[in-house]
Amino acid sequence: MAEFVGSQRIFDHIVIGAGIEGSSTAYQLAKNNKVVLLLEQFPLPHSRGSSHGKSRITRYTYAEEHYMAMMPENFRCWKVLEDEVGKELYKKTGLLGIQDGFGDEYKASRELLKRNNLKFSDITATDACRRWPGLRYSPSHGMFLDQNAGILKADRCLEAFREMFLKYGGVLQDSEPVQRITPGTMVTVETNEATYKAKNIVVTPGAWASKLLRPLGLHLPLKVWRINVCYWKMKCPEELRNMPVFIDYSGSHHVYGLPCLEYPGHVKICYHVGNEINDPELRDLKAGGRQNDIETLKEYVRAHFPSLEPQPSIIETCIYTVTPDDGPVLDVHPVYPNIVIGCGFSGHGFKLAPVVGQILSDLATGRKPSFDISHNKISRFNLQTSRL
Repeated sequence: MAEFVGSQRIFDHIVIGAGIEGSSTAYQLAKNNKVVLLLEQFPLPHSRGSSHGKSRITRYTYAEEHYMAMMPENFRCWKVLEDEVGKELYKKTGLLGIQDGFGDEYKASRELLKRNNLKFSDITATDACRRWPGLRYSPSHGMFLDQNAGILKADRCLEAFREMFLKYGGVLQDSEPVQRITPGTMVTVETNEATYKAKNIVVTPGAWASKLLRPLGLHLPLKVWRINVCYWKMKCPEELRNMPVFIDYSGSHHVYGLPCLEYPGHVKICYHVGNEINDPELRDLKAGGRQNDIETLKEYVRAHFPSLEPQPSIIETCIYTVTPDDGPVLDVHPVYPNIVIGCGFSGHGFKLAPVVGQILSDLATGRKPSFDISHNKISRFNLQTSRL
């Protein structure tokens, strides 16, 4: 139980942000017998950030060795969590990797699958279109199947982490936006409702990272993108039966898709780039900047998915917090080592959440993480930091 000093509650750890990364971290800490407070600014559940919805792709496929090295442990941990809550969290579908002209990212991903002895197979575009008649790709497209990839049932995953966090004795407070963090031997966190203290805090606030970190003298190069999440109605469902998830690496940004769990009779196909917004509170206003993402998707669907209606039936919104190298920040504050930071997941953090939770909990408890996070250090940005 948390201790009290006057009216202030004292915890071993406070985790700020109850999205998938914060919930995973809080779960890991509570599972290891730490006294943990998980703070969330919005009423739960909510759709204001990056972790809502019913489906996310998970895969072994990566072009970077350090992320692929995390994936076996992520798959193992999702299975452990499934067993703990007694609910299916993962659906195996396979992943179709695609790239016109067999480009570098395609080749790097395929080579790493091969080098790590992971189950994959090559397939020609002709054979893929024969197997799934609702596809249309030319022979110039390279393709492979990551056989163990599939879909994470996102809302269930998030709920499962929180459920087990509470069972392990954690304290969850929602509708409490953080107003101030004061560093010290004991870190003080003030919300709109109360003041808390902890030996260590973990900051995982998604798109609100800059708002919380700048007053701590840390100016990370983070951009917030608003992503259009598009659902396309099937004209001929039989032509896409047992369709795998897919990523098309062609062009400067990926197009990805998956059989839709949200809306029966639809396929979810999205563009891995969006409109930059200055304030995540304004995510529902009309954004400036890039306006052609849906038009790009319409062209893609017309060209490659003739069995889908060429106009999205449903468009929802998600937020990415993006770093210059598309890699997350997993590190301690350069001045205040009892403030741990996890942010900037750049649209591929959900599948990594179990390992991210392990890494951030290790950093919070002074242990060396089991995975290489040299690519995720704050120092890679060459920033100037200041003490409060």
